[in-house]
Formats: sequence, C-alpha cells, structure tokens
Amino acid sequence: MLLLIILLPLLAGTLVTGWSGAQRSAGARGRTAWLAAAVTAASLALLLIRTPAVMRGEVLYEFIPWVPEIGLNLGLRLDGLSLMFALLITGIGLLIILYAHFYLGKDDPVGKFYSTLMLFMAAMLGIALSDNLLLLIVFWELTSISSFLLVGYWQHRADARDGARMALAITGGGGLAMLGGFILLGQIAGTYELSQMLGQGAVIQADPLYPAALLLILLGCFTKSAQFPFHFWLPQAMAAPTPVSAYLHSATMVKAGIFLLARLTPVIGGTELFAGLVSTTGLVTMAFAAFIAIFKHDLKALLAYSTISHLGLITFLIGLGSPLAAVAALFHILNHASFKASLFMIAGIIDHETGTRDMRLLGGLRHLMPWTATLAMVAAAAMAGVPLFNGFVSKEMFLTESVTFAQAGGWRWGVPAVATLAALFSVAYSVRLVHDIFFNGPSRDLPKPQPHEPPLGMKMPVILLALVCIAVGILPSLLLGPMVLVAATAMLGTAPPEFRLAIWHGFNLPLVLSVLALAGGAALYFTLARGGRLHRLDSENWFGLLTGLKLFTRGIDRLFGSAGRITALLETYSLQRYIAWMLIATLVVAASPLLLGDAPGTGSRTLLPVTLPALVLWGVLLMACAWLVLRHHDRFQSVVVAGVIGLVTALTFVSLSAPDLALTQLTVEVVSTVLLLMGLALLPRQTPRESSVSRRWRDGVLALAGGSGMAWLAWVMLTRDHDSIAWYFLNNSAVAGGGTNVVNVILVDFRGYDTFGEITVLAIAAVGVLALMDGMRARRPAADSSGLPWTFATQPLMLRVAARMLLPLALVVTLYIFMRGHNQPGGGFIAGLITAVALVLQYMAMGQSRAEALLRADGGSRFVRWIGMGLGIAGLTGIGAFALGQPFLTSAHGHPFVPLLGELPLATAALFDLGVYITVVGATLLTLSSLGNVSRETAAAPPSTPSSGVQP
Repeated sequence: MLLLIILLPLLAGTLVTGWSGAQRSAGARGRTAWLAAAVTAASLALLLIRTPAVMRGEVLYEFIPWVPEIGLNLGLRLDGLSLMFALLITGIGLLIILYAHFYLGKDDPVGKFYSTLMLFMAAMLGIALSDNLLLLIVFWELTSISSFLLVGYWQHRADARDGARMALAITGGGGLAMLGGFILLGQIAGTYELSQMLGQGAVIQADPLYPAALLLILLGCFTKSAQFPFHFWLPQAMAAPTPVSAYLHSATMVKAGIFLLARLTPVIGGTELFAGLVSTTGLVTMAFAAFIAIFKHDLKALLAYSTISHLGLITFLIGLGSPLAAVAALFHILNHASFKASLFMIAGIIDHETGTRDMRLLGGLRHLMPWTATLAMVAAAAMAGVPLFNGFVSKEMFLTESVTFAQAGGWRWGVPAVATLAALFSVAYSVRLVHDIFFNGPSRDLPKPQPHEPPLGMKMPVILLALVCIAVGILPSLLLGPMVLVAATAMLGTAPPEFRLAIWHGFNLPLVLSVLALAGGAALYFTLARGGRLHRLDSENWFGLLTGLKLFTRGIDRLFGSAGRITALLETYSLQRYIAWMLIATLVVAASPLLLGDAPGTGSRTLLPVTLPALVLWGVLLMACAWLVLRHHDRFQSVVVAGVIGLVTALTFVSLSAPDLALTQLTVEVVSTVLLLMGLALLPRQTPRESSVSRRWRDGVLALAGGSGMAWLAWVMLTRDHDSIAWYFLNNSAVAGGGTNVVNVILVDFRGYDTFGEITVLAIAAVGVLALMDGMRARRPAADSSGLPWTFATQPLMLRVAARMLLPLALVVTLYIFMRGHNQPGGGFIAGLITAVALVLQYMAMGQSRAEALLRADGGSRFVRWIGMGLGIAGLTGIGAFALGQPFLTSAHGHPFVPLLGELPLATAALFDLGVYITVVGATLLTLSSLGNVSRETAAAPPSTPSSGVQP
C-alpha cells in the first residue's frame, strides 16, 4: 500500500517521536531516535519490497477519491523516478537520524526535532509518490512549513528565526505561483492526474496558456531548488542544525524542484521556451554560485553555495532536453546526495568538536582528527570530480553533454567554456575545504581548544556515504546503472538510448576539459591563498544591490514602509469609522440596481397570512431592538435584551417546524449570555458616551439604509418561487446518509466539511481566549457604584442543591438527545450545548475552584485535551472513509440486528457527531475557565467607580 509509506512518518512517526521526546526519563532521547529510525526503516522496507517490480518496468498505482469535484484525489504512483527519490529520502533520512542522535545537545528538545523531521520526510515522500498535481501541491507546501520549523529549530537564535522566515517566504511564494501553474495545466489537460497528463505533452504545449503555466511552474521549481536569482535563502538557512542542513539542503528539499522538472519533462519540456529558460538559469546558477563558494569563510556557507552550484548543474542538464542529458542529471542527483550529505555531516562534526565553522580559525586538524580528515578528503574529492570517485563520472557526462550541445557551432561554444569554468571553481572550493581545515598550519583561537574524533555513531553515516562515493566511482554501471535506467525511462516516457556509466571513455575533449578544471582549480586556490590573502577577502558586498539577498531585504523593508504609510493614512483608531466606510461601500454597490432602475419588486409567490402570534413576536422583536438602540450603553441589560431577540428567533424556528434549530438557538443563547456576562464583568457597566450628534445622525442613516436594504433583499427573495435544493436532501437523507433527521444528516454527512471547519474555528477561538487571557487578573473594587460590597461568599444553598440534582438529569437528556440525533431532532452539537449549560450551572453553584477541582481541569489544560480529542475523533472518522475507498467524511450506515435490542440503525456519522460533542463541551468550558481565572478573588481595591482594572 503506497499510502502507508507516507502515513508511517506522517502519523506514526510524528506522534510516537513527539510523545517519546516529551518524556523526562533518562533513556527518552535514545528511545526517540530509535523510534524515528524504526518508522523510517519501515517506510524504506515497504519501498524495497516493491523495488523488484519497478525495476522490471512496472508502474504501481493507487487511487483513493478525496475531493473529486475539484479534481483532488489521493492518487499515488511508484515508477523508476519516484522510487529513486523515495529511496533517497528514506535512506539518507535513516543515516541523518543516527547522526542527529549524537549531534543534538542535552538541552535540545529531541521530540520537537524528530517529530518535525518525520513530518518533513512524509511531505517529501508525498511529493515523490503523488500522481495528482493538487495533492502534490499540498505536500509541496507542507515541506515549506516543516522546513520552516526545522530551520528555526533553535528559536532562541535570531539568525535561525530570520533564515526560517526567509526560506518560508521564498519557497512558499514559489509554491503559490506553482499552484497557479498547476491549475492552468489542469484546465488545459482536463485532468490533474499525472498518469493521464503525461501523454498529452503536444496538446498542452500547443495551448495558448502553456507559456503562462510554464513560467508559474518554473517559478515554483526555481525557488524551491535555490536557482538564481532565488538562491539567497539557502545560505541563510544554514542557521539550522547540521542534521537539518545535511538532509534538507543536500538530498531532499532542494531537490524537490529538480524532481518536479524531471517529472513534468514529458508534459512541459522539449520546447525552445523550456530549454532556454531552464538551461540558462541552471548554467548561470552553476557558475555564479561556484565562484561565490570559493570566498565563503563559513564552512556551511561554502557548502550551501556549492549545493546551489550543483543544483544549477542538474537544472542545466534537464534544460538541454536530450535523453543522455537526462541520464547525466539523474546520475548526478544520486552522486551529489552522497558526497554533499557526508560533507554537511563532517561540517557538523568539526563545529561540534571545535566550536566554530570559521575556516580562518581552523587548520591542522588532520593530526587531531585523522578519521574525519580522511572522510572529508574522500567526499571533497568526489565533489571536485577527481577520478575514481563518483563525482568524476557524472562530471564527465556533464561536460560531454555541454560539448555535444556546442557542436552546432557559433555562440554555443560558450556553454562548455562556462561549464568548464564552473567545474574549475568547484575544484577550487573543494581544495580550500580540505586545505584550510586539515592542513594550513595549526588552528587559531578555537572556542574548544582540544578537538578530538567524535563518537563512532556520529562518524558511521559519513563512513557509509564515503564508501558509496568510492564504490560508485569504481563500479558506477554495476551499482547505479539499473536504477538510473528505470528513472530515466520514467522521466522521458520512453527508454533512453543505450548508455554506459564508466570511468574511462577514451581520450576526448570532455576529458581535456576535466583535467583543465582539476589543474586550474587547484592553481586558482593556491594563488588566492598565498600569504593568507583569501582569508582577507570578503565577497559579501561585491555585487551590491544585484545580490538577491539585498534585493529581498530592501524589497521587504520598502514593503513594510509602504504598508506603514498606508496604515498611517487610513488608520484613524476609530472602529466606528471603519464600519461606516464599509457600510457605505456596501450600500453603494448594492444600491446600483436601484439607481439604474433595474431593481426587482415584489414577486408573484402566494404569501402566507399574518397570524396573531407572529404579530406578537414582531412586536416583541421591534421593542427589543428599539430598546437596544436607545439604552445600549448599559452593557449588562443589553446582553439580556439581546437574549430576548435570540429567544424570538428560537420561537420563529419553532413556528417554521425546525425544532433542531430552535433547540440549538436556545442553548446557544444560554451559553453565550453567560460567557458574555463574564466577559463584560471585566469592563465598566456603562459604555462612555463619545459620539457627537452628527455622528449619531450618520450612524442612524447608515443603520436605516442597511436595514432597509436587507429587508428589501429578503422580501424580493421570499416573494418569488425558486427551485429548492431541500428536496435533494429530503430524498437522499435516509438512503445516502442513513438517517431521517435531515438537518443532522446535512451537518454530519452532506456538509460534514463545513461542520468540521466550524468546530475547528470554535476550538481555535477557545484556545485563543486562553492565550489572550493567560496571566491577566482583574482587581475588583470593594464595592459597586451604589455602595453594595462585592462578596465571594458561599453560593446559595438552593442553587447548589438544584445544580447537584440537575447535572445527572442533564447528562441523561444529553445522552438521549445525542443518540436520537440522526433520526429525530437532536445531535452532537445540541447535546454538547446541553452538557455545557449543566456544567456552567455547576460553576455558578460551586464556584470555579471547586468545580474545576471536581472536573480535574488542571487550569484548563484538560479542556484543551478535550478539544483535541474531539477534533481528532471527527478527523479520524473522516479519514476512516479512505479505508473503504470513499472520499473524506463519507459515512457508512446499516441496521444490524442485536439480540434483546432488535434492529439498530447505526452510522459512522455518530462518531463524527461524538467529536462535535466533545469539542463543543471542551471549547465552552475552556472559555468559561479562562474568563473566570481573570476575575478570581484577589486583594480588594478601595471603593471606587466600577472599572475593570484589567492588568496583564
């Protein structure tokens, strides 16, 4: 099951590592690492089980409808290309987990690290395995979010926070552009499924929307893979822990854009526009970043720019469009992951043992760390393209393709010249890495003056990757030839021409260029390093405003400056003015039909007769509204009168035969009135009279105009016949939803998405109240304005006795309302409100301290867990539909026969309703507890006019 490969790290990995890492026991750190490794190994094993079939040329598919109406489905595919990337993600990930166990300090929260790493791994696997473009964009943005958390892992450091924000802004913005490109692509092809789209390349490229779709998709790819001019976020992200850099910025995240270019090559590739944009961007990025890397003094910054350069190399090869260039690109993806991940881990070892990454302070470490020095030389040799290492083979293929491109003559010979120059620069920074750190005299002023070899567990991942660099360099065809072949076939849509991965291809021009790069790079470095000159050079300001970082920062500064000026112009600090302008704009737009003479009048629908109860209700409603207009300054009385309006609404629902809505409205009014009164208790009883006469006239005119407009719209709609969708729900409620209570079936089945969103908003609001009120205290005066003293005495006996008796009765009613909700008026929302009302009464009768002690509220944390439990039950119920091959939140129902009880109507929607019930109760009690904590008894202030005195 392909979905399980993703779900293991997404659900099991994040949950178990988060739980284990939160434990305080001595072995929690090691156990958390082992759990992360076990989950990763399980996903890797599932991939390996399916590898033989893929290597035979099969393509494995899995399809589960999700939101088919918009084309979003859980469509997964495993072919050679996705297998190669998925093995890279899980294989390198397993080594990173082992390395991180020894790298992280004792004060670093391992639960946070490994759970976020599992989330990122799941997102990358989702990108690699997605067969649906909309699903792919979901995982794409999930990588941006999880990488933001990983880069900002050390949140106490300003550089980590800044780097995380920059990476999220660039890659997230690129993802939004890519979403637009995917939508255009889907509209052109008529599908978002890659399996159906890959054969429509000619049709898509002939469409006039193709250039726009291509530019948007390339923008997403270039930002994610740090291509010029969007490269600058990657060096800033080096503030992340080294395991993050070794995983995200060498083998996985930065290659997501490369993967997508390869995946969509049959769809968007092969045109002059594609070749020009992609190959030019790659070539410029490769040469520019390789040159900058030579002058970086921070070891991880050097590796970051070298990564950008190698990503440019791969992008250039994909842009060339030839089948053998695609083979070279895929082969270098594997080679780069092996030597760059090992070099990042070596950088972490050096930083871990010496306390610095500044190569101007390092030197002579080969005597103190001989094993690390040897491993670094192997990996650096592979990065430089030295013979007998894997980087040499892919570099030869790269130079061969650039020479082949140039054989058409003319300006094209500039391409191999630039390619050779970039290769020369890569040799120079590789030599610098080895020479500056392990040779070049003794170290100077190290924060940790006695460096030594790290533990074997920290070196073991590097040793394995170094062995891969050597083995592939000697036997490339045997070890990686079959994998590259199936990956290239999946990328191109057909098998590539016969190729040979070998060390020796004879004496030819690419070999001459390679030797020239090796010799020239070494000569360039030692020329620059003579007399310590390289250590005194600073490349930060060489390009002025042309560097992407400065353009970005200046653009952000100007954006915020402009926003500040616009805000200063519009911000009047008057909520009344804001609402007034919004109402004026709305009225102008809505009144345009009236002004143009096209306003519809009364329809032809037969009207219902006016009854005496309706007249009474209208009268009560008008009097309550008029009272609010005239006496709204008294906050407490206004809340009570607003409750009267709610009661009239509930009676209206009763008259329209909607008992569900009436009961919901009634219980909502009770709960909201209590919560509002508690909130208003923190404020003065009277609102200040600040409005001038002219402003009151303005408000009155706007209110009358707005009310008249709404009344006119309601009249126009209600006096016309229309085709109601109610009949669809009435006819399908029992058949499709398994219930005869149409309202409840709509809430938990037909419109379950809406309900899930509503309880999520309710949960967010309750947690928001907790966050806002946390730590606040209100000092009440000793007496109110009339001289009556405030008292915190024991609540009345009658109230306590009544509350004690009503609670079990209310719970019985709750159970009854909940169980009957799918077929009779009731349901989880109403049941939750009834329980909340009963518990609110307990708070009033016992006092907050006693009630929360009995509920074991633990300062409200239990209510937060209730909210999480409710959302989890509701969400898992929706996900459970996938197991039956149905879209999210599709309910199953039946009527099993149970002895003694007979036939029972059962539906999985009841589980969703249970989640709604728990969320409603938890959110209500959390809000109640948060407001109550603010006004707990404190030292009384001297008698004064009642004011809130709320203090943080």
